[in-house]
Parts: sequence; structure tokens; C-alpha cells
Amino acid sequence: MKNTQNHLNMSYVWMICLVAACGGLLFGYDWVVIGGAKPFYEAYFGITDPAQSGWAMSSALAGCVFGALISGWCADRFGRKLPLIISAVLFSASAWGTAVATDFDWFVFYRIVGGVGIGLASALSPMYIAEVSPAEKRGKFVAINQLTIVIGVLAAQLVNLMIAEPVASSATMQDILQSWNGQAGWRWMFGAELVPAILFLLLMFLVPESPRWLAKAGKQDKAERMLRRIGSVEYARATLTDIRATLGANTQKVAASELLNPRVRPIILIGIVLAVFQQWCGINVIFNYAQEIFASAGFDINSTLKSIVATGLINLIFTIIALPLVDKLGRRKLMLLGASGLTVIYVLIAGAYALGIMGLPVLLLVLAAIAIYALTLAPVTWVLLSEIFPNRVRGMAMSVGTLALWIACFLLTYTFPLLNASLGAAGSFLLYGIICALGFVFVLRNVPETKGVTLEALERQLAGSTKPSTSRERSPRFSSSVTIRAA
Repeated sequence: MKNTQNHLNMSYVWMICLVAACGGLLFGYDWVVIGGAKPFYEAYFGITDPAQSGWAMSSALAGCVFGALISGWCADRFGRKLPLIISAVLFSASAWGTAVATDFDWFVFYRIVGGVGIGLASALSPMYIAEVSPAEKRGKFVAINQLTIVIGVLAAQLVNLMIAEPVASSATMQDILQSWNGQAGWRWMFGAELVPAILFLLLMFLVPESPRWLAKAGKQDKAERMLRRIGSVEYARATLTDIRATLGANTQKVAASELLNPRVRPIILIGIVLAVFQQWCGINVIFNYAQEIFASAGFDINSTLKSIVATGLINLIFTIIALPLVDKLGRRKLMLLGASGLTVIYVLIAGAYALGIMGLPVLLLVLAAIAIYALTLAPVTWVLLSEIFPNRVRGMAMSVGTLALWIACFLLTYTFPLLNASLGAAGSFLLYGIICALGFVFVLRNVPETKGVTLEALERQLAGSTKPSTSRERSPRFSSSVTIRAA
């Protein structure tokens, strides 16, 4: 690959990528804030039925499914920028609506609205970042989107901790209902999201459109001007030539049937399985149901809130550690490390619950699971999803991958109370351990290494093989027969 790093305007790339990654921050906040608010809004709305509790927790994920479903059409029809602006509006509406809701149905409605914003942002933020990032830095920049998700998660946990007043360990649901937490505290937890949501909305007007979408839409001059803001004239022309070569002659419309093309279908399948695996590895249950998990381990509400913040800090620290590793070690090695590590830890957690070992040992195992997830599956899955799909169908394919992710997340979140009631905590975590073991086998046999390869070179390589090799030939440059141009 021709070295173009000296000709890149990295400060500009950093700026636009960080703005786009704000979608990830709101994704993380909106996703997790409900976990800390759960005992308080449940007291306010009088939620005692496990099915209703599961619906309250997973309703936003129903919105995520819809947002992911339309994200591909929006990305292909309107570009990457406008749908991200719409997601910022939806985040703002959700924050305000859930904060003022006095009826459970309206509470759920605004959670769904926020979920649509998450569905859009989760697909489009990493896609946009991948399309504007230089190949040699792409893994790091897309992983930054995961970092902002983690920052959003931690922000929600800290806000919950700062807002919630201490609760007596013997407090009943009626006691909580009559407290400040039960009447107003949980509203401030949701309403605090308005600040970053409005900031994201304003900043999105300052970033340009994706050059790869501009080229796909036939706006070649605008695409070249945008690429010149990232690098030199030579960089812009070489990159645009490479983009044109992968798009083909007809760039205006993409039919859904193209996803079933024999050269594309195996790549779509890899993306779907990776997306589902990231959710069914079980880590999100720890975030969404942290209160129940820590309560079953012997923690009261006050200790639980502090323990939840500890999970957020571990998540942040190991995500930061992961940033350089995505491009240094590569995507495939990190995915294998994550799947195998979580398998072992879940077996240990299941054993702890089965043997009645509560308290600190469970907390340490949970923190270890979060550390491994933050270092591996969390950032790497989004990186792979943003880069393995062909230019021409990337918007629609990313929509399919993200849709699969949120359907899996919805099923996981909604079924956990029922699963936990039937199998118990030990059985539930043992099941997640088995899923992680199966995920390890899939990655080992099917997932290629993609670090350091331009999106266009990667597309040519993947399209040339319906079954990616798992041998040592899968180097950062794939094979000597692939000509990788500067991009």
C-alpha cells in the first residue's frame, strides 16, 4: 500500500469522526440509563409483573429494530448525514418525553422513539466513520465510536448515582414510590440526555457528507472536494478512482435483491452472525439487569448503583486499551480472544451462583467479563460490520446487520427475566457460555482479517471468495494477488 499518511489532514478526520461518534455516546446513554432508574420508575408505575418489566426494559429495543430496518434505505436515499441529524432529534424527543411521562404507555412510547434514534445512529455512525477514515487508521477511528458508546454508558451510570438519594435496604416499593427518587429522581435521569442530544444535533450540521455516498449518488465533484479536505489531490483522485471501480456503472439505485447475489450473500451472513453473537454473548444482560444481578449476589440498592458505576469504569478503561489493538493485533485475533475469554468467565459465574458464592467474587467475575468484552467483541464487531460490506450495497447491508443485532438484543433483553426465572442465574450464564463457545468456532472458521486494507481492496477480496480462508494466508493484505491502492 502506498504510504499517504504524511498527506492526510488528520485533525480534520478526527473532528468529523468525533462528531459522528456522538451518535454512539447517545446510544450508550439511552441504552443504559434505564438500568439505574429501574427500581424507581417501576415503583412509580406499579410494575410487578415480569412480562411488563421486560417490556419496559426492551421497548426501546423495539424502536432500535425499526430504526435499523429503515437505516439502509435512509442511508442510500439521503446519505449518512441527514439520518444522523434525524437520530439526534429523536434522542432529544425521547429524553424530554420519558422525563415528563405520567402514564406507562407514554413512557414506553418515548422509549421506542429513542430506540429508533439508537437504531439509526448505531448503523450510520460507524458506517460514516469507516467511509471517511484512511485505511491504516480505520480500525481505530471506528473503535472510537465504541469508546463514545462506553462514555455514554458511564455517563448514564454516574448521572444515576449522583441523582439518586440513598435508599434504605429495607425499603419497600411503596417506600420508594413516596420518596424523591420514585417521584422525580428517575425523571432527571432520563431528562439529562437532552444536553448531549442537542449538542449532537448542532454539531452534525458542521460535518460533510460521506465521499463514498457522494460518489455512489453520482456527485463525483463533491466527493473529490471532500476527499481533498482529508488528504492531498493525489490521495483524493486515487481514492475516488478506486471507489468508482467498485461501484460499477449504475450507482443510483440498489435493489434489495442484490444482497442475495452469490458474491454478496456469504458476506451478509458473516455480518448477521457477528451482530447476533455480539448480543447473545450475554454481556448486555449485565448492563440492563445489573440491579437484579447484583441484588441476587447480596448487594442492596445503594451498593448496586456504585457497583454499576464500577462496571462502567472498567468498560471505559478497557475500551481505551482496545483502540490501538484493533489495528495492531487485528480484528480476528481479538474476536477469538473475546469469545474464548467470555466462555470461561461465564462458566465460573454459573458455578458461583450454583454454589451460593455471592458478593465480591461475583462482582469481580462480572468486571472481568466486561473487561474482556470491552477489549474485544464490543469494538471489533462494529469495525467489522462497517468495513466488510461492498461499497454499492453498504447502506442496505449495514442495515441488515444492525437490524439483526437489535432483534437479537430485543430477544435477549425481553427473555432474560423469563429465562432467569426458569433456569436461574447459574443456568442462564451457563447458556451464554455455550453461545460464546459456538461463537469462537464460527469466527475461527469464517471471519477474515481486515486490518490495514482499503474498503475497495477488501471488497474485491471478499467478493472473489464465497468462503473466506482461515489459514495463514489471511494477512492484513489478504494475498499477493490483491492490488491495494492508497485510500
